[in-house]
Amino acid sequence: MTPVLVRHQSLAASAPPAQACARARDWAEIQERMLVPLYEAVYERLEVGPATRLLGLGCGSGLALLIAASRGARVTGVDSRPERLSLARERLLPDGVWGGGRDGGGTRLVDDSAAAGPDGAPYNLVTAFEPVGCAAGDSDGLAPALAAAVPLAERGGTVVLAGWGPPERCATSGVLRIASRLTDAPRWRPSLRDDLEDVASRAGLRPDGSGRVACPFGYADMESAVRGLLSTGLFDAAERATDHVQVVKELTEALHPYLRRDATVWMPNIFRYLIARTP
Repeated sequence: MTPVLVRHQSLAASAPPAQACARARDWAEIQERMLVPLYEAVYERLEVGPATRLLGLGCGSGLALLIAASRGARVTGVDSRPERLSLARERLLPDGVWGGGRDGGGTRLVDDSAAAGPDGAPYNLVTAFEPVGCAAGDSDGLAPALAAAVPLAERGGTVVLAGWGPPERCATSGVLRIASRLTDAPRWRPSLRDDLEDVASRAGLRPDGSGRVACPFGYADMESAVRGLLSTGLFDAAERATDHVQVVKELTEALHPYLRRDATVWMPNIFRYLIARTP
């Protein structure tokens, strides 16, 4: 069996194609940028540059890869969600709508592990930036994905995992509880101190440092906030259990405390990252 390098978003799998494309575009245009401080903090700490050969697991619509490529890194992204991967291709590949005149710089984007092997020397950096720690079982597929990626990386290579910080430091945690409250099987749970270390241990990785980064979620208005949060896929099960209108209503009410006088929505959050090493 071909090893899987990315966690599949089963919640989004049943979404109608038009809705999946719209949600992917909302992710790319509204939500993905909320994690830019995390990407930049990691790249700065690891001195990502021309010597970096990066494999991004669950690369989504490619913003983290784009930032790494702008620093001179050679990047490969893997994601099983075709709508997000299509947007990553627009951003990063030669004729991409968002990529402008970029020559690609060796960039590769694939939807499974079969084509993710390094083009030349092994990867020296593997990233899994999709945060874990906001729903029960949301890290279950991450350890196997990382274990499958280890043979593609050099010995002692760097692996970075990301997760939500303590609930009391993440305003969005309270909003995410709606996703559980509206379903028959509650999934929300607070992040735990050793979540990332546990995943690394299960993947056979050796922890080698960590850090915390402020990643506030800021939106131009309430509509953008709702669209951005829905694009994460974390509310898909709630929509199936109730309906879209009910989820939007509940989400809007939960966001109201973070609505500012200028109509923007602002939620401070802390995210954590773990640096680990391959065997």
